Amino acid sequence: MMDYWIVVVDDETLSLTTAKNLLGDQNMRVSCLRSGRDLLKFMAKNEPDLILLDVLMPDMDGFATYHALRELEEASGKKQTPVIFLTGSDDSETERRGLKAGASDFIRKPFNRDILIRRIYNTVTNAKMIESLTAEVAIDKLTGFLNKAAGTERISKLCETKVGALLVFDLDNFKLINDLYGHDMGDHVLQAFADIVRRNARAEDVMARIGGDEFMAFCPGMDNEAGVPAMIRRLNDQLLKEASRLMGEDFDVPLGISAGAVMVPDYGRDYESLFPLADGALYKVKQNGKHGCAVYRPEEDRAGAGEESAQKILARITKIVEERNDVGGAMLLGMEQFSFIYRFVQRFGKRYGGRDVKLLFVLSEKNSGEMRSQRLKDAEAAFGLCLQDTLRRSDTILMSKPNQFFLLLPELAEADFPNVLRRIMAAWEATNEYDDIRVEHAVQFSVYEKPAFKKPEA
Repeated sequence: MMDYWIVVVDDETLSLTTAKNLLGDQNMRVSCLRSGRDLLKFMAKNEPDLILLDVLMPDMDGFATYHALRELEEASGKKQTPVIFLTGSDDSETERRGLKAGASDFIRKPFNRDILIRRIYNTVTNAKMIESLTAEVAIDKLTGFLNKAAGTERISKLCETKVGALLVFDLDNFKLINDLYGHDMGDHVLQAFADIVRRNARAEDVMARIGGDEFMAFCPGMDNEAGVPAMIRRLNDQLLKEASRLMGEDFDVPLGISAGAVMVPDYGRDYESLFPLADGALYKVKQNGKHGCAVYRPEEDRAGAGEESAQKILARITKIVEERNDVGGAMLLGMEQFSFIYRFVQRFGKRYGGRDVKLLFVLSEKNSGEMRSQRLKDAEAAFGLCLQDTLRRSDTILMSKPNQFFLLLPELAEADFPNVLRRIMAAWEATNEYDDIRVEHAVQFSVYEKPAFKKPEA
């Protein structure tokens, strides 16, 4: 038994009745319509599994109806519903024309029950398989939003046909979540953010993930600029509550959302031209404190045009790349960021001379099995914070594994290292909370001699 929803479109009452009886016996839901125009009205609000469409109908034949249906689906962003043409003639040219137009199959009247059921089953099964494969390719698995390629294609089409707002936004200070709480927690935050957006979005809004913590959206029908900042404020409030739930009430990373928007079609309908306008508005928010929203206005761009000197541009870029919410102490970095700094220190030392200390701490729980307990996980987080508070701003920390901390301490003499180690362990022992956690360390000292200057040969 097949629980499919089939729409039959035919101007002949006998054909409608026959199809309804045959399909109803197979536990299929059947909707009967008498014209192409009736089908278009019906499809504006419904999404059946398949359409049986008669070719020869007065006023609007099957071919004209088919093309109008595909235009309706594209304009509304709906998936294409498979169509099987029905015909009472033996004209092979009619069948060729229908298949060339894109129909899934052809069935001749009067109906043969077994052929009708088998072809409906094959067509619907193939359509659902293709839909599943298409969705797998188009969907970002972590958030459930469209991925960059699928999102760009979909939103580009909406910009061409709809009135609304194109938004570009990202999560402020998200990298600190990965650095301080780990990438697994970062993924949880992104999933929570996606759930928050879905709860606040309408069915017609389209969301896409275009980078790590970067997103874009198109909100059809949003023609009032005031609606954009209101939405971003609501998302910011809910994201902070969810972050506190995930990471605890003492969570103090200034996580938030910054967004830029452009109203469509006020400034055109070409996505490639509109996206930089929304992205530029986002850039302004980042310059001015984050956690907010800006809507593109050309008069603001004109007012600022030509005013920046090279010195002002330098100051502006410097301000952006600096960490606004630097809490002091050493930097706890991810592998990629740490690698860049490590290679820079090595190259600098080999070129100009210098020294550094590489220090590894490994935490383990006394008398424990192979599984990491919650207590060890808590100790790992606490030890990371202890290192940040104790070390210098010039020092960097890599959490290479949950229980391993690799430190790079530039310009630290070997004679001074024991004092640094004692300071770290004294700060850790002062917590008096983790006396059952073992902390081991290994150390390596490096000294780089400045290369002798070679006078160029004459």
